[in-house]
Amino acid sequence: MSSGTDYTPAQIAAMIDHTILKADATREEILQVCREAKQYQFATVCVNAGWVAAAAAELNGSGVGITTVVGFPLGATTTASKAAEAKFAIEDGATEVDMVLNIGLLKSGDLAGVQRDVEGVAEAVKGRAVLKVILETGLLTDEEKVTACEICKKAGADFVKTSTGFGKGGATAEDIALMRRTVGPSLGVKASGGVRDRETALQMFSAGATRIGASSGIAIVTGGKGEGY
Repeated sequence: MSSGTDYTPAQIAAMIDHTILKADATREEILQVCREAKQYQFATVCVNAGWVAAAAAELNGSGVGITTVVGFPLGATTTASKAAEAKFAIEDGATEVDMVLNIGLLKSGDLAGVQRDVEGVAEAVKGRAVLKVILETGLLTDEEKVTACEICKKAGADFVKTSTGFGKGGATAEDIALMRRTVGPSLGVKASGGVRDRETALQMFSAGATRIGASSGIAIVTGGKGEGY
């Protein structure tokens, strides 16, 4: 893979989860995002679980994956409900699952509980889908970010991810670099929340990101400036 400004539009597109997670998204908006993903060959579309089946039908045979979210956006549901969400979404066609870490348990110092939560979803998706764990970095200290990354690595996650896009703050190059240093080369790192243009995306890649989550995928690829997630 190229580095810095040497990334081609196609290389950038292949590392973007083209995202639509707003509560009032219509069926036509979901299908339009899918059509865009086919046109630009984004890595995946990222949709709420209720839209996975529709996205799977639209994207069938396109080579574009389908990401969904579980325990979203607070991470405060039970492990059993997160695992069930993931299983149902995979049955509907999801190829990647972005779960929200149990932030309250992390803040409470219940690190074993945090690990069990990630492990429960990792077991549910094992061999069937990629698992990304959202840390919601805007709510965490640097020490907590490191601890969360270490737990995710031990628990069987495939990626760590910065943010839901619905909480405080978003992706920063500093957080991406910290997460990359912590997990090493074996896990992916996804930058999400506030990445709306090519320059910001390149900063994230330079810091160690291997995936971008954004509703501004087209703007990122074409050199424009997007809005939203």
